[in-house]
Amino acid sequence: MDSNTAQSKFSQEIKTLLEQLAHQPLTLAHVLNETSERGFSLVIGLLVLPFLFPMPPGLTTILGSACLLLSLQMTVGRRSPWLPHRVAQFQFPATLARQLLSNLKRVTRVTERFVRPRLTHLAASSRAWQINGACISWLTVLLMLPIPMTNPIPTLGILLIAIATLEADGLMLCLGYVTTGLITGLFGILGYGLLRSSDVIMQWLQ
Repeated sequence: MDSNTAQSKFSQEIKTLLEQLAHQPLTLAHVLNETSERGFSLVIGLLVLPFLFPMPPGLTTILGSACLLLSLQMTVGRRSPWLPHRVAQFQFPATLARQLLSNLKRVTRVTERFVRPRLTHLAASSRAWQINGACISWLTVLLMLPIPMTNPIPTLGILLIAIATLEADGLMLCLGYVTTGLITGLFGILGYGLLRSSDVIMQWLQ
């Protein structure tokens, strides 16, 4: 399968949804109803894309919570996505939709060069599905931590796993697992640094 086919699966579907959103209100429920099992990866990608760029205040909790809920469902093996009514009826602001449309090609231009069906037996396994959900859940938790300027880091890891899942690319999934470990280590270093800084400040104040 070539990159053009891969493009039709992820970037084209996301682009179509965002184009609809730019002209009329589009809810997460609409996406899930149209995509079924594929909705996990599509909606997760849709939810985390805004974190790569500056966002209006107040959206972090809504988008992050929805992403976490979906990924937890993957972790327990659920194949049919579900969101609470209030979250499912969330409508993306028009300004955010336009921002996503203008920046979408920057993300897909990179991924389309590398993503294609490989190690499909791994990508299609139920165990990998659950591991993918666990990794995305953990990265979403890191994404929602109130650490300035760090949102794009776990976002890239989530997108990597979501796209690899959608494209049945087992090799990219393995890379996604490694990336999850590296991001975890980085946040561990950042957390340690913040704790040390707070200790130094407290000692200085005393």
